[in-house]
Amino acid sequence: MFQLTLRRRGISDQAVLRAMEEIPREMFVAAADRADAYRDSALGIACGQTISQPFVVAYMTEQLQLQKHHQVLEIGTGSGYQAAILSRLCRQVLTVERYRTLADSARARLEKLGCDNVEVMFGDGFDIPASAGNFDRTIVTAAMEQIPESLTQRLEPAGILIAPVGPHHGTQTLVRVTRTGAGFERKELVDVRFVPALPGIAREL
Repeated sequence: MFQLTLRRRGISDQAVLRAMEEIPREMFVAAADRADAYRDSALGIACGQTISQPFVVAYMTEQLQLQKHHQVLEIGTGSGYQAAILSRLCRQVLTVERYRTLADSARARLEKLGCDNVEVMFGDGFDIPASAGNFDRTIVTAAMEQIPESLTQRLEPAGILIAPVGPHHGTQTLVRVTRTGAGFERKELVDVRFVPALPGIAREL
């Protein structure tokens, strides 16, 4: 039923559907929400954050057009679910989380699942260390009022960035930015609603 629901909503990439099937979503939600883990809706997690609804996770992943050799940056680890899906589709994932509690719990979940190509970094998603290098793909899983140049400039040639862009408290639009020989090509996709992406490291939690 889970795969069928995603197919009916337009997800057609077989590798994405397989990854969504393989990763046990119930491991990434609160114990009280496990019965609803596969319902197509966002659920609350620790630190006032959310785990995105399955369709949004699948859609954003599909829009990245991932290949096995890709190096991927994720801003906003949350529960670690999106990073786990990405781990099945690319070479390496660096995922950055500003809440230490979330970073630590996501790291433990990912290790338990054997996602050994994922590095969880506790840090500021707006200030990625230069030593991390550039990325073939970047996915932002929290709402940005605008996409900072610091992220687009870290894209490799032909690189793709996906991010929800718009006001923090309202509806955002999912935007795909592709690095071309002439600069950056921007395409608006669908309306979404995400928690805000904030700079810096969270002082508590």
